[in-house]
Amino acid sequence: MKINTSSALLVVLSLALVVSGCNSAMQAYKKGVRHFDAGEYNLALNQFQKAAKGDIDPARLNYYQAESYRLSNRFGEAAPFYQKAIEANTKEVDAHFNYAYALKSQGNYPAALEQLQTYVANAPKTTPKQVLDKAKREIETLKAIDIIARNKALINLKNMGNLNSPGTEFAPVIRGEELIFTASRKDQVYKNNGLPMLGLYKTKLNQTPDETGNAGTPEPFSTNVFQGDVNEGTPAFSKDGKTMVFARGNNGKRKGGLDVDLYISRLGEGNAWSQPQRLPISDSTAWDGSPAFSGDGKTLYFASNRAGGAGGIDLYRTSIDASGRFSRPVNMGRDINTPGDEMFPYVGPNAKLYFASDGHPGLGKLDVFVATRSGGVTRVENMGQPINSPADDFGLIYTKPTEGYMASNRSGGKGDDDIYFFNEGPAPDTTTIAQKTDAPKTVRYFLAGTVSANETPVAPLDSARVRILDDATGQPIAEVVTGQPGTFGKYPLQEGKDYTILAERKGYLTRREQFTMQGKSIPQMFLTKPQTDTTFNVAILLDKATLNKTFVLENIYYDLNKYNIRPDAAEELDKLVTILKDNPTLKIELSSHTDARDTDSYNQRLSQNRAKSAVEYIVSKGIDASRLTAKGYGETQLIVKNAKTEEEHQRNRRTEFKILEL
Repeated sequence: MKINTSSALLVVLSLALVVSGCNSAMQAYKKGVRHFDAGEYNLALNQFQKAAKGDIDPARLNYYQAESYRLSNRFGEAAPFYQKAIEANTKEVDAHFNYAYALKSQGNYPAALEQLQTYVANAPKTTPKQVLDKAKREIETLKAIDIIARNKALINLKNMGNLNSPGTEFAPVIRGEELIFTASRKDQVYKNNGLPMLGLYKTKLNQTPDETGNAGTPEPFSTNVFQGDVNEGTPAFSKDGKTMVFARGNNGKRKGGLDVDLYISRLGEGNAWSQPQRLPISDSTAWDGSPAFSGDGKTLYFASNRAGGAGGIDLYRTSIDASGRFSRPVNMGRDINTPGDEMFPYVGPNAKLYFASDGHPGLGKLDVFVATRSGGVTRVENMGQPINSPADDFGLIYTKPTEGYMASNRSGGKGDDDIYFFNEGPAPDTTTIAQKTDAPKTVRYFLAGTVSANETPVAPLDSARVRILDDATGQPIAEVVTGQPGTFGKYPLQEGKDYTILAERKGYLTRREQFTMQGKSIPQMFLTKPQTDTTFNVAILLDKATLNKTFVLENIYYDLNKYNIRPDAAEELDKLVTILKDNPTLKIELSSHTDARDTDSYNQRLSQNRAKSAVEYIVSKGIDASRLTAKGYGETQLIVKNAKTEEEHQRNRRTEFKILEL
């Protein structure tokens, strides 16, 4: 048979092009993953777009693209890629969760609700409680979105004209006759989002007439503060305007923004700002930003995702003494902070606290809220439309009782985040905001619960003594013995208060559970009756007090090859301290176990040192040393004999306590 050499050559060339295209797409995909892992999301997207021309697993590729948009704060653009990843059966458990927020940022509330319900219904048991709580709260918000949307005010919003650019402008503050703001205008590009790095800029207020929304030409705030290779922003000024605190970091070398800290600069001779110094209240392992001074200048508020908070980013406060020293930061509590993010605090002339949040019931990703405190109770109210929208709305400040500025990335702006001027119009028609003019509706809160044996199946316990203590006074508000079904309650609670539930029964270890009313108040906008009763139910599980019974202490982790007690381990050991104080006749052996990835003798020494350090920590908390025995078992009692995965090794690296004497 005669071979057509021209046709054969075309086939070979076609196959070569196909193979070359596949290799090129795979190379682009791998480059994209490397950029993604480095936090360079904009560079990652460029590579993923090239990889999309090849035969790459659509579930993985689309999920990476969606996450790249989300992590560079472009939620709306992430939505179609989450959809494609889910349609391609992605195995990523948080795909539905993040897709829901992307849909919400587009105003597609019904679809967002559906995605969150799917996420909660299928969330694995290992899902962090804070994440699951955030999802459940958001489901309730989306169910009531029509009620939230009715909250409207006659406020006029005006984009600040030529102050804004195709980049990002936000965090406006006033200092004298100047408007200081944060903008992406530096020469160096931030690889996270592809925009120029952030810096501080200023413009004269008299160059920003309200009628036009125009602004004069902005200029860098200070050459001493300006650093070209990092992001700088969110300034706060003391009452006299001579002290500035701001955030600096995110040079792109550390993923996740953990190098963002608070800095301070002071106005010196020649009207020059001093070289910024890092504030000691900053946490080197966390993101710290968006500071704000109180009206009297004696308190600094700021946002941080440091350990021990209520969720993602929380609001904190620190006091400033006469010599300018800052006290240890204090979390502002569960009435303000949620499992979501709280940022951009601002104390208005009316002493009310304004802030942005995606955890309180809102219309968009970030909404602006106002918090007021009266009679020991903090109430948080959504600022309503048009201040809030499906987009990010944040950084609100007042310059006059009815005028101010804020930032938003809502549609119709000039770029990413834009600065808006707002002024409040005449009193609105009361028929449109009836919920504001009606007499305040009241809620009565109650606590009830069950006491059961911690076994399978769970068995209700009668004859258990339950005391509910007011943490502020230490006095019991209720004391009861459970009946045949193991139930107790219901007992009245007060908003904003913290309580301890103490349960004890013969033959079982006494147990205490903390219960707080912080963050549990029902917003006024959700109330439909003059008076509403709501009851919180708690389930208390008691462990049987049996000699030689062993309990695993969860989340007791040590740094590699070390045995010092880390802060997260101390938090867990404190729970054991409480058990020992509540059960004063209990004597225990505290044991430490390692995995099998080192020599027997080394693991034995390491585990003994870890057990000893844990016992020493417990003794330092007031527990008699005679009640404690430290024992290291090394790798002699492995739970997973042939561990291969890191999760299996972690199960073997555990800390336990065993009852030696009752």
